[in-house]
Amino acid sequence: MQLDPKQLSRTERYKLLTGVIIPRPIAFVSTLSPDGVPNLAPYSFFSGAGADPMALMFCPTTKDDGSDKDTLRNLLPQAEGGLGEFVVNASVVDHAREINAASANLPADESEFTLTGLTPAECAVVRPPRVAECPVSFECKTLQVIRLAPGVPTSGVVVIGEVVHVWMDDALVGERMHIDADKLAPLARLAGGLYSRITETFTVPRGQDALTTALPFEVKKRER
Repeated sequence: MQLDPKQLSRTERYKLLTGVIIPRPIAFVSTLSPDGVPNLAPYSFFSGAGADPMALMFCPTTKDDGSDKDTLRNLLPQAEGGLGEFVVNASVVDHAREINAASANLPADESEFTLTGLTPAECAVVRPPRVAECPVSFECKTLQVIRLAPGVPTSGVVVIGEVVHVWMDDALVGERMHIDADKLAPLARLAGGLYSRITETFTVPRGQDALTTALPFEVKKRER
């Protein structure tokens, strides 16, 4: 099968992306409106963007009418009407219900913190609150907002933020800043309403040695 994206509907293109790019980590983003209303929303088009400066990126879409969602409007640079700040909180399995509930389309003057029962906590550098229950929170200053199709309904927007402060549960961090993935218990997005969690990890060496390495599930299959 070969496909021309221009011949597909927006829904079909979205299904292809979210069905193939899996599992996806979820950025649980908290912002603050210029009027002081805390906002909280999940975004699964999310990744690190670099270590120097320490930066991350996530990709919200515009609304069905092409306007900005509350998260995007709140984190825009001050010259564009926002505060220029946001927090990316780690999405974990224990909060799967709350994270999904925060995707509800609430009026701008209502807070998802109230809806979900999660606790807003004061940050060290930025004005938006972090989620107290989350084991990791990255306080960010907005570096760039890249609009892929300005004003177009449900179009993509790339947000890049510089991490200016990190909150971390001490139990997650080992020697040399290694993070224990099992203790973190991250929640991953698949397609539609499907989510995933880590149930098995394994090590593969870098480079050409990887080609001759027996993987654990292959060994178990041979032993059956």
